[in-house]
Amino acid sequence: MTFGPAPVIVCVDCGGRAHLVQPADPETPYEEDDIATYRCEDCLDRWDLVVTADDLAPDRDD
Repeated sequence: MTFGPAPVIVCVDCGGRAHLVQPADPETPYEEDDIATYRCEDCLDRWDLVVTADDLAPDRDD
């Protein structure tokens, strides 16, 4: 199983759903300090977030 940033987050601007642009891939997994890019389905804002160790933990709450 591959762990990485949450596939969907809440958009800070509009409260909509922002989806991860590049899902986690077993061949090129996310690592700590990588950048995860999200795009909101409602307002189309882009969010670039730094991946933390918590994002990579298998027991995180999505």
